Amino acid sequence: MIGTTPFAPLKHRVIAGKTMAYIDEGEGDAIVLQHGNPTSSYLWRNVMPHLAGHGRLIACDLIGMGDSDKLAPSGPDRYHFAEQRRYLFELWDALELGDRVVLVLHDWGSALGFDWANHNRSRVQGIAYMESIVTPLHWSDFPPDGRQLFQGFRSAGGEELILQQNAFVDGVLPGSVLRGLSDAEMGHYRRPFLHAGEDRRPTLSWPRDLPIDGEPANVVAVVAADSQWLERAEVPKLFVNAVPGAIMNERVREYVRTWPNQTEITVAGSHYVQEDSPREIGGALAEFVSRLRTPDKRSDVPGENTQTEPR
Repeated sequence: MIGTTPFAPLKHRVIAGKTMAYIDEGEGDAIVLQHGNPTSSYLWRNVMPHLAGHGRLIACDLIGMGDSDKLAPSGPDRYHFAEQRRYLFELWDALELGDRVVLVLHDWGSALGFDWANHNRSRVQGIAYMESIVTPLHWSDFPPDGRQLFQGFRSAGGEELILQQNAFVDGVLPGSVLRGLSDAEMGHYRRPFLHAGEDRRPTLSWPRDLPIDGEPANVVAVVAADSQWLERAEVPKLFVNAVPGAIMNERVREYVRTWPNQTEITVAGSHYVQEDSPREIGGALAEFVSRLRTPDKRSDVPGENTQTEPR
């Protein structure tokens, strides 16, 4: 049974004059779960119970998303990667994550989390990731329908598609969950974006920032630098491979399988894989963290690239 109730009440902290929402439950070393577009900490509600007792569980709502404040004034130059990174990293700093952080990353949360890890290498105990932005992309990586849709988001028509029609929340999100989403679940995801116009701007800025065929150059540079580090980083990694998946096609999967000190599991899911396989993901994460945090085993998660099939 996949539940609809949030994992825990949200807490709030003022960052750069804006209130940001987050979950912060439990004690011990931090396990930080970061969402992407167009979701929120609510995405992790059925994964986090499996991690209870394994550490301090933190899941933040990105600025303009979930229960975090909107930015004003808003417009085409707001909510892009650099601005989102600034707010999130300041929140993480305020939360004092410590020096034994396990990152659990998805979608744009991965690009943000990988970049934080690259700049805080000695503080990262492990990285788990799923349906993530792991390398600059090409339009040829997209299936024809997806290519047409995302090119539309990046065109002059993107404002109509997303700011007026709410295409990312009402279309991309439920269309990327194999089981479908209930009215209650969609209610949670729609709530931050009920009002047409600039309230929905974050869900448009994100697809416009996807690093595709060299654009936008600043995001391409960040993703490329972080992927080059991950290619050689010995930090323990868990790759949650979604089947059929969405943004991680076979080219991308084969690329990340070259990363060192990595374990792979396969679960059923499209892009929002936490909505299809939370039990399998949560169980694998609990095992991953337990291995990391066994005394004298901090960096001794399997050093070989191993793979397991769905549970």
